[in-house]
Amino acid sequence: MQNQTLMQYFEWYLPHDGQHWTHLTEDAQHLANLGISHVWMPPAFKATNEKDVGYGVYDLFDLGEFNQKGTVRTKYGFKEDYLQAIQTLKSHGIQPMADVVLNHKAAADRLESFQVIEVDPEDRTIELGEPFTINGWTNFTFDGRQNTYNDFHWHWYHFTGTDYDAKRRKSGIYLIQGDNKGWAHEELVDNENGNYDYLMYADLDFKHPEVIQNIYDWADWFMETTGVAGFRLDAVKHIGSDFFARWLPNLREATGKLLPAVGEYWSYDVGQLCSYLDRVPDVALFDVPLHFHFHEASVSDGNFDL
Repeated sequence: MQNQTLMQYFEWYLPHDGQHWTHLTEDAQHLANLGISHVWMPPAFKATNEKDVGYGVYDLFDLGEFNQKGTVRTKYGFKEDYLQAIQTLKSHGIQPMADVVLNHKAAADRLESFQVIEVDPEDRTIELGEPFTINGWTNFTFDGRQNTYNDFHWHWYHFTGTDYDAKRRKSGIYLIQGDNKGWAHEELVDNENGNYDYLMYADLDFKHPEVIQNIYDWADWFMETTGVAGFRLDAVKHIGSDFFARWLPNLREATGKLLPAVGEYWSYDVGQLCSYLDRVPDVALFDVPLHFHFHEASVSDGNFDL
């Protein structure tokens, strides 16, 4: 079997000049000469603003095509630049891997009123008081896109929690109340902070059938539009493992493609990573414990024991 090398082709402090996809296209031959087999491309979706690295995702259906959040392009460029980079990589025998951020949505278009319970940030299973009403940023209507490609609009009941009450102008972690609401089952997400379903922004409720259907619809559109060869999956420890265990095989069957996937499960605990791999077959995880070992070795006094 030929060795394969995945390269992360971006870093946090790239200039926000919209030229990254063009640079990648121009660099494809060089990468092929170096033996790079896969390229991890940064998130291509419209985010909170043109400087956003891509993890504050606003609209998965906007790849730098519509005037939303004060910009048409993303930090990395326009949709046509992204598609050109993908095709150029493939023409040089390199498999483009899309960074897929499904855990949360950011920069909603409008406020909505709904009931929540505030929870302890250090243990999200501990409720701090009784339910009350907040005004939260949970209504996503994507006015600049005007229902192109997909007409789904998001509301408070499509999320499990949020982190800001505009009514009181107070940050916190707020568990949304309602029928079939609540964090993901404790066995499906990481147990850090009691239950680590919630990470940031408006947290998608993967128990809600409309949420699941929208992600399936988006994936069909994304694959047909871009032709990417695989995925880097963001924040998998915060998303119920049963979702990816269903979604990935379904997408592979629908496309007839292998679609390799590597997930970011940020944990020092090898046991947690192995447990996840048992629940989600045919996916890889980054070796985060090895990352921590390298870090500890780099700051040790020479007596570090791997």
